[in-house]
Amino acid sequence: MILSTIKDGGTYSAISPLIKEAIEWLQNWNEADFKPGKLELPGGIVVKFQEPALVPAEKARFEAHKRFIDIQVPLKGVEIMGWAPIDDLKNVIEPYNEDKDVVFLGDSTQNLINVYPGQMAIFFPEDAHAPNIGIGNHRKLCIKIPVIK
Repeated sequence: MILSTIKDGGTYSAISPLIKEAIEWLQNWNEADFKPGKLELPGGIVVKFQEPALVPAEKARFEAHKRFIDIQVPLKGVEIMGWAPIDDLKNVIEPYNEDKDVVFLGDSTQNLINVYPGQMAIFFPEDAHAPNIGIGNHRKLCIKIPVIK
């Protein structure tokens, strides 16, 4: 897991060419262009424009992916996100769904991270994450980057 400012995101571009592509897109994107839905970028990158309701930490559930890296970017207010190594979690709520590339886990949140507008959190397949923790409504981007093997 990486927590960084969007401005400094280029530091992580060497991890993969698709991460580089996604971060460059993010650094050049204009928030005035926000419209709920999704956008497909070259290389199989998908940007989801979301307006989810936030939930209390005790109701948050972990998710993890095998085929995608997530870049979570709050746009309106602070988003609290839970994090834990996937190998530490044992309470499977919904088994891995190959079509949706997600498993949901019900373990308690080990670490809470405040992510502010102008920042991004990058979650890799070994990172379980519980996004959308807080009170009220929210606006964010979730950038899905295919894992290159």
